[in-house]
Amino acid sequence: MKYPCVKLNNFAKKVNMISSLFLQSDVPDPYLIYENMLNINPVYWDEPNKTWAIYSYKHCVEILKNTKTHIPDINPDNVQKLNTDALYILNNLTRLSNGVEHEIAKEITTIIFSKMKSVEIGPVTAALIQNGLVENKIDWVDSICKKLPVLILLKSFSFDTNDSDFISKKIETIVKIMLPKKTVEEVNSINEISEDLFFIIKKHLSSLALESLLSSIAEKHKMTLEQVIKTVVSNLIGLFIQSYDAGRGILSNALLQIIQNKTFSNKKAIEKSVIETLRFDPPIHNTRRIATEDFFIGESLIKKNDFILIVLASANRDPEKFENAFEFNIERSNNFENLTFGIGGHMCLAKYFSIQLATEALWLLFDEYKTITILDHNIQYEPMINARLPKNIWVSIL
Repeated sequence: MKYPCVKLNNFAKKVNMISSLFLQSDVPDPYLIYENMLNINPVYWDEPNKTWAIYSYKHCVEILKNTKTHIPDINPDNVQKLNTDALYILNNLTRLSNGVEHEIAKEITTIIFSKMKSVEIGPVTAALIQNGLVENKIDWVDSICKKLPVLILLKSFSFDTNDSDFISKKIETIVKIMLPKKTVEEVNSINEISEDLFFIIKKHLSSLALESLLSSIAEKHKMTLEQVIKTVVSNLIGLFIQSYDAGRGILSNALLQIIQNKTFSNKKAIEKSVIETLRFDPPIHNTRRIATEDFFIGESLIKKNDFILIVLASANRDPEKFENAFEFNIERSNNFENLTFGIGGHMCLAKYFSIQLATEALWLLFDEYKTITILDHNIQYEPMINARLPKNIWVSIL
């Protein structure tokens, strides 16, 4: 099957010719680039960046499941000069770990999820909407998307008001710990809050009745209990980080797609729209790996230590996998097979939580307010390579 080819605008052509890496803020429509690459070079060697860029669904799945790849270290030898607590957080996150360390972190993260209590998302969303409204207008991103996911998690783990306020206010700083390149100012800001953040989370663990479970993990993996506790703390912080970025993106992008495609007739339609948005216009566009051994993808030889960019957003629009892939269709039977949350050992454990949260929040919006209008369709995006996150979405709700 031949991939459909779309004529790129001049900037997209330039980006395509020079680099597979670009800031989402610089590209009006990255899907034009992805469509072109699916057609001409789905496994592409990006010479300027010395990186393989993988665009097709089949080959992205192969890489994600390949045991000869690892997630690259974003702070080797602590070149970024993170302090002890910040470094421990970064080095013990499930999403950034490999091998045995990943399996341990994943086991611990699963335990964390088991301790979440159910929280009604609708009333929290309604309160945030009321707080953010100015003459029937609201910035959906700033008032809801940046606040709701973290707030629901904090309530799910029963953090008190003071600790919740601290974490909510500092989350925009701590998420920068995930950046592969950080400015001196960003490192200083992360270091400044990491000790307090680590202390707050660790203190709160005592209320979750985890000691016997954590002791079992420590014994099983020949770790000290303190090491296990620190790993729990790191991954609970990681959950807040992921909810802030990915949760924000799902809520933002799904709102845009639901309004544009008018798929808000009932709650089930909202849920299907959220899932289709994760395929059609996901918040996370790519992730990275490094080859630990030589292997082939199709006819291309990936050599040991080669960097690999897995373009998930391109794979999600691969017509070899999804019928009429460049159309938004909530009734497509395999929309749930999108790669936005990954696949295999590193699949995001927050997948179902994120879908439920977005569904409940958006259904509250469309059920309570009958006229919802985007006020500025010229959406600007954050200057990020891996994520496409709207800076603001001003809407009128009546």
